[in-house]
Amino acid sequence: MVVIPERFNIAEWFVERPAQAHPTRLAFAGGATPVTYGELCDMVREVGAALLACGVSPGDRILIALPDSAEFAAAFFGAARIGAFAVPVNPFSRAADFAYYSADCGAALAVVHGSVLGEFRGARESGIPERVVVVGPAPPRVAELDSIAWDEWLDGRTTQLEPAATKATDPAFFLYTSGSTGGPKAAVHQHKDMLVTYETFARSILQITESDRTFSVSKLYFAYGLGNGLYFPLGAGASTILDGERPRPERVLALVEKLRPTLFFSVPTFYATLLREAEGRNVDFSSVRMAVSAGEALPVEIFERFKNRFGLEILDAIGSTEMLHMFISNLPGKIRPGSCGLPLPGYNAQIVDDHGTPVPARQVGSLWVRGGSAFAEYWNKPEKTAHARRADGWIVTGDKFYRDADGYYYYCGRADDMMKVSGQWVSPTEVENALLGHAAVAEAAVVAFREETKLYTPKAFVVLKNGIKPGPELVRELQEFVKQRITSYKYPRHVEFVPELPKSASGKVLRYKLRQPES
Repeated sequence: MVVIPERFNIAEWFVERPAQAHPTRLAFAGGATPVTYGELCDMVREVGAALLACGVSPGDRILIALPDSAEFAAAFFGAARIGAFAVPVNPFSRAADFAYYSADCGAALAVVHGSVLGEFRGARESGIPERVVVVGPAPPRVAELDSIAWDEWLDGRTTQLEPAATKATDPAFFLYTSGSTGGPKAAVHQHKDMLVTYETFARSILQITESDRTFSVSKLYFAYGLGNGLYFPLGAGASTILDGERPRPERVLALVEKLRPTLFFSVPTFYATLLREAEGRNVDFSSVRMAVSAGEALPVEIFERFKNRFGLEILDAIGSTEMLHMFISNLPGKIRPGSCGLPLPGYNAQIVDDHGTPVPARQVGSLWVRGGSAFAEYWNKPEKTAHARRADGWIVTGDKFYRDADGYYYYCGRADDMMKVSGQWVSPTEVENALLGHAAVAEAAVVAFREETKLYTPKAFVVLKNGIKPGPELVRELQEFVKQRITSYKYPRHVEFVPELPKSASGKVLRYKLRQPES
């Protein structure tokens, strides 16, 4: 049971508290300049003072479009420190995306990287805030934007700023979901939510300590990356590796070898990419004591390949933006490959049918979850909030799962990814996992394909390993291979070889982009 004080501010707990205990300890590595806890604390206070000087008030929204960096952390916690709401978004977004985010949350001020300032100008007419703080090489001032360089903005600001007397249940930050249909929704999280996920996963499952160094391939503007790369290590007084570049396998492996993380976080597709990159070369992964996967179910084949290659069992878990971080997880030393694990202490999960009635073990249904880190609402979207958050606290995840006789949960896919073949439900992940067992397959994604008969059958999009040539014979070989591994009616009637799969910025496969357009 997580004990939460009535008065609680995340900037005070995750930044001020560890800075007072060990101000000279390294907080951030990997950037151009290492940052200590004392330096981070001063930056957060300076940002808070600068926001107040700009007229920002408690409850105002601060849009943050920055790569992973000390400036991201200072802007995020600086906003929370004065009772404003931090709204981190993808720094590689386009003008239309920035316009949507800013207008949707009603941002009072934006903190952006200089490389995207032009995109902000392109979105100006759609509600981008006039006040923009620019991090990085200072470009010329952009017409129609009241922009100021980060260093100039903070110059001379006081570090003697007391945190706002926020309650644990006050809103602290927004995180946008990446839905496949409609505009993204901003999940509103309260100050207490970070403490809940830190205690229930980082401390209880990962057993993080001040001796750890974390490295997250998923970026800070995602709920998953925000915990892995920011408030988990800060909460423990540990250090973290921040990399502002887009994740590339060769760069990630180089950083692992150079900076020696002990906790490594990624998603299934990137683990597969790392295995391809590591083929035929020496890679030193020996510093990592635990590797964690989330975002989608980790295929057994990738689990086994990674274990054989690096001697590590990947800890698979499941979380969501709405729940902030993990709520179901495997346990170190008790991992059941293919499963997402068991509900974490403090969380309840159930699998229900279309009427909300719990289903028996091994029957596929919709996953509902309940726990202390659940989002408060979708910002300004009461109808969507009512659909996702029930009055009794259950959160409708939109995921299909089943549970085995021992209570372990197995991911089957998003509700809109499931398909009926021969009158029976087929999970795309089951077919994908079967394909991944073939020696020629590096990655696979399966979607429903509508035949001329108007019935649906599975279609597989396959990325082959280096040096493997596609062809009709390989198609037939893959189809027969799947038939031998799972129930034969689930085999892919169509196989298309592709150089890569469409993925979100977090590394999830975007199956909806592979589906046929509706006619």
